Amino acid sequence: MKTARVFFLAITILTAMSFFASGNSKTDGNQEPQKAKVNVYYFHTNARCATCKAIESEAKQDVQELFGKEVSFAAYNLDDAAGEAKGKELGVNSQVLLVVKGSKKINITNEGFLYARTDPGKFKKIIEEKIKPLL
Repeated sequence: MKTARVFFLAITILTAMSFFASGNSKTDGNQEPQKAKVNVYYFHTNARCATCKAIESEAKQDVQELFGKEVSFAAYNLDDAAGEAKGKELGVNSQVLLVVKGSKKINITNEGFLYARTDPGKFKKIIEEKIKPLL
């Protein structure tokens, strides 16, 4: 259990560090958000654990259920060429779950790692709390 916590903390720190020192990314086959007021982006790599996959699936489902077409969701693979441009555009070069409205960016990656698998209901509430004020 302690090893898992240390790993979790290390991933969280690395994610935060790379978010602020960002640079590139890639697309995963999802459609680019159209004219939504708020966009949610999930950037990942080819190597993905169960939690990484849960973050994407839970976030996508929650965004669709809570906000419909008002908020878009797109996933980008940082190891694919198509996502690299999007990552550069948003200043992202590592795994991140990002809520974007205009120039405002809210990083909810830590919350995803904490709750997407263990407490999806809490994760959904966090997504709602972060996005609602932006609409």
